[in-house]
Amino acid sequence: MATPHANDPSCAVAHGDVRPEAGERTLVAVFAGAVADHLLRYGADLGYRTFLVDPDKDRAGATDLPPLDATADVVVTDHHRPELGPVLRDVLTQPVRWVGVMGNPRHPAPHIPALTELGVPAADIARVQRPIGLNIGSRTPAEIAIATLAGLIADRNGRPGGFEF
Repeated sequence: MATPHANDPSCAVAHGDVRPEAGERTLVAVFAGAVADHLLRYGADLGYRTFLVDPDKDRAGATDLPPLDATADVVVTDHHRPELGPVLRDVLTQPVRWVGVMGNPRHPAPHIPALTELGVPAADIARVQRPIGLNIGSRTPAEIAIATLAGLIADRNGRPGGFEF
């Protein structure tokens, strides 16, 4: 006897019976650290092609951004780094799908003055999302990565996130 959802492709994917359609997705974590480690690990599990970029040659990752296209989501994991402005300026010259900077929304956004000082147009600065991720009360690096990736998935799928369907 067939289940009521036997012909539902979404159920078949969720049960592992069918592979999901694999659209090209790229995730770039900027600045090495615990959150970036989790983002890249979980992102790979979600089908993202992942990259770590850190301008500090003494840290992990590539020191330069790879060429990025409209499949790319860029997450800046540290808003205290002095390279914040130059890295974001360079990201914003590429046709990335989404770019965001981690940070508490109750504190001033340091990327705005950093980008303004570098002469980045206000329209480009406005492309930078902050805060990022779903508001689930994340505290640990793993929770922050999960909230961020859930927010990216919701955004890609045109959904608000949360419990509204």
